[in-house]
Amino acid sequence: MRRCLVGLFLLGSGLVTHAADAPLLAYGARIAGDDARTRVVIDFDRKPVFFVHYVANPTRVIVDLPETSFGLKPEDLKARGLFTEIRYGAMGAGSSRVVLTAKKPVAITVADVKADEGGKGFRLVLDAERVTEERFSGLLEEQKWTGTVASTKTGRLVEPPTAGSFVVAVDAGHGGIDTGAIGSDTKMEEKSVTLAFAGELVETLNKESGIKAFLTRDKDEFLSLPERVQIARQHGANLFISIHADTLRQHDIRGATVYTISDKASDHLAANLAERENLSDEIAGVSFKTEPAEVADILIDLTRRETQAFSVNLARSVVSSFEGQINLINNPHRYAGFRVLQAPDVPSILLELGFLSNKQDEKLLVDPAWRRKVAGLLAVAVRSYRSGAVANGG
Repeated sequence: MRRCLVGLFLLGSGLVTHAADAPLLAYGARIAGDDARTRVVIDFDRKPVFFVHYVANPTRVIVDLPETSFGLKPEDLKARGLFTEIRYGAMGAGSSRVVLTAKKPVAITVADVKADEGGKGFRLVLDAERVTEERFSGLLEEQKWTGTVASTKTGRLVEPPTAGSFVVAVDAGHGGIDTGAIGSDTKMEEKSVTLAFAGELVETLNKESGIKAFLTRDKDEFLSLPERVQIARQHGANLFISIHADTLRQHDIRGATVYTISDKASDHLAANLAERENLSDEIAGVSFKTEPAEVADILIDLTRRETQAFSVNLARSVVSSFEGQINLINNPHRYAGFRVLQAPDVPSILLELGFLSNKQDEKLLVDPAWRRKVAGLLAVAVRSYRSGAVANGG
């Protein structure tokens, strides 16, 4: 029986003339096949080291690579055959990933790297075929893989705040392999929109006296939802602001929305949005694991309740600052079970700047002048919140 649980290929010498630490370049790709068998081919400038893993619910094939620049056209790896979705991008810590989501259980029967006949590079060839549930379960059990991604990001240094500073963690949603939403006209990826705005906001906040702001991610890299929370807590954040710009099926809906965490969603829109945002880790092929249960302690419960109250105050402050200045959705303060807002001791909000599915919002989201205006209004809201929190002992 042919089987390929893990493929590993060491870098050769011959054609490799690049610096050892330079990213690989994936410059071309193609896919062909049907519901029984599918072949995926990716062209690289150098011979890649790669590992193949499997993930269930839904069925996914994970291909881990060294740091790779993907110079691919969207149509190069458009899902077909056995696969319903294909994503690729950075995972951080010098690694990249391709995630192939399948309709039914699959197995990789061939995973090989071949030199191009013209000597221009190498091509990674992956052959997938449909298998039974039992066979796929066996593949999952046999592989020695935890689903985690080696990462040094949570320990990265951030300039320590001066004594007495009010620390704000600004979280640019999505990143790396998780592109987020795509603009209907500009085709701008949400991960780029959020990072551009987050950078503007940090710069604006750092001009405020007594406030020290920092980014949870400062480049195009993937961060799991728990990592984002951990980074904020590690650096003593007094506030956590997660930035997003989603899409909706209803293209006429536009405007900013501020979300806080709650076990029960305020409405269907909030519930659906939280469900999509909470899939970020799954999209990247990271297995979701329930966080360890905390010790049942009334003090922890009180802290969480107090934090939620402060989060609501921050949301109200943001809405108040935005009113009459920028477009707001109806009922602009909403709530749902966002995993990225789960820190029990850090007041947190998720800010939807607008919707990339709305042409008017999309134009604003990519406008630097509009970003500066909104960042300034947010700074006013943070300043107002800080004054109230300090006065109340927060």
